[in-house]
Amino acid sequence: MSSQHQQRKSDHIRINLQEDIGFKHVSTGFERYRFTHCAMPGLDLEDVDTSVTLLGKRLAAPLLISSMTGGTPEAGVINQRLAEAAQAASIGMGLGSQRAAIQNPTLADTYRVRRVAPDILLLANLGAVQLNYGYGPNECRRAVEMVEADALILHLNPLQEALQPEGDTCFAGLLAKIGAVCQALEVPVVVKEVGWGISERVARQLANVGVAAIEVAGAGGSSWSQVEMHRATDELQRQVAAAFADWGIPTAESLLMALRGAPELLAIASGGIRDGIQVAKAIALGATACGAAGPFLHAASKSIAAVTDLIAVLVTQLRVAMFATGVADIPALQHTPLVSAAP
Repeated sequence: MSSQHQQRKSDHIRINLQEDIGFKHVSTGFERYRFTHCAMPGLDLEDVDTSVTLLGKRLAAPLLISSMTGGTPEAGVINQRLAEAAQAASIGMGLGSQRAAIQNPTLADTYRVRRVAPDILLLANLGAVQLNYGYGPNECRRAVEMVEADALILHLNPLQEALQPEGDTCFAGLLAKIGAVCQALEVPVVVKEVGWGISERVARQLANVGVAAIEVAGAGGSSWSQVEMHRATDELQRQVAAAFADWGIPTAESLLMALRGAPELLAIASGGIRDGIQVAKAIALGATACGAAGPFLHAASKSIAAVTDLIAVLVTQLRVAMFATGVADIPALQHTPLVSAAP
């Protein structure tokens, strides 16, 4: 990996931890929905079952630590902490883009977490746009084998690439190449955005070429346009990035769009999910699981215990929300109606 690429990885971690990179006026949209409280749940709290099967692996809760980082020593420490906590809690984890380790195999250890997390659902990750820059099924397979992953994420980030002076912006013809990877790989392929959401049309296109799941990563959490604004080295770049502070499809809306476009696919809701009630709402709207990144990055920058505590809070909030709605398990939650909240 070039020193420029490594510096970008370090910048991304630093900015996410130190700067205000939230959307300015756009929310996830989950506040528009409410559960109907059930004063007689008809079950005991301890009997609420939050477990779910995702991509062939059983999780104790429908929770995924979304893809974040790798490729630097600091990123390696973060990934190890996240993975160790995920193993203890039996939840899933996505790795950051492994392009750095494909280019420079000496960096592979910053992504390898199976030593501390032998059983978790683990997702490898590459940028889909790299399929237009010489990558193909072989590189995708290398990414999976490098970390002994259960599935591969191909992430879509056209806006982020357009806002980077060093960005890769050749996105023409990607759909067929994603389809070729789906056909060639022995593991499922998940396509995710990085924070601006997936539309109904894009979801339908992805379903048609063989993608197994979509992670919507909608607007309302961390804004990567704001990250790139903080990285900008000149005023033109800064002003262009700043204009996109509220770009994107709110997470709840993107989830519903993806389900309309590809009802047969697994849908993972992510983008600004910050508590277990939002997880419950996303499941009730049709998601199979939920991902979160920002809160886990902040926790992992401190300790494994901080990550473990965050997972416990999210899962307990989800469990109590299910109990207070009179729902015994995740399949029942998926069929629990939400009501529109008062404006």
